[in-house]
Amino acid sequence: MFERLKKVFAPGAAPAQAPAGPADAVSEWAGTQGFSYSSQGQGTGMVLTGKVGGKPWKLETGRASRDYIQGEEIRARAELRINEDAAVLIMNRPLKESLEKRAYAIYTDSLQTTADPSLPEEMRWLAMYDEVGWPGLPPEFWERYSVLADHRDHALAWIDNNLAEQLLSWPEPGPDAQTPFMMMLLRGKAYLRMQYTPSDIPVLQHAAVTYTSACAAALAGLSMDISL
Repeated sequence: MFERLKKVFAPGAAPAQAPAGPADAVSEWAGTQGFSYSSQGQGTGMVLTGKVGGKPWKLETGRASRDYIQGEEIRARAELRINEDAAVLIMNRPLKESLEKRAYAIYTDSLQTTADPSLPEEMRWLAMYDEVGWPGLPPEFWERYSVLADHRDHALAWIDNNLAEQLLSWPEPGPDAQTPFMMMLLRGKAYLRMQYTPSDIPVLQHAAVTYTSACAAALAGLSMDISL
């Protein structure tokens, strides 16, 4: 035992390496994907950035900024400069139903005479856009997600089989159909917002890959020269 202790404290002895943490794992993985990684500086917040088709995107983790998400969230935004008239929203059905019930309760409350500024804008989108659907995507996709759009053709131009499969292929154990999730195209930008368990690296990785794939699909299907 004393010989082992002498080796540990001997001059020049190599220090023991701490096991890689979540941040190290994400940083190493991001490099393999061509993404840039940085830390939020406090807590477990992480930031990934990159470009799709030359357009910048940013994905980060942090405290949820919507009251329908508990704990932390993954949120992302990309300046795609696609058709600014296109508005398409993908939302998991339980979240859609929950927001619709909430909106109905507000609208039927005779005591509520003014709009509550704290209400999430997603509730307004539910009133503005119609739910659309079409054959060709897996039935499981339509069971789990709802798609709302200003025009059905815009949704068709964005959501293909590859994106649908990615949205159904979350790592196990991972987000289920009840986990709040939303991805949308609005005013030429792509957004992602979903509930997230801190340090669930496989889910973070899949969210980043799925989001960048969604951005690429939007660029391919909804560039500015496409019109109805």
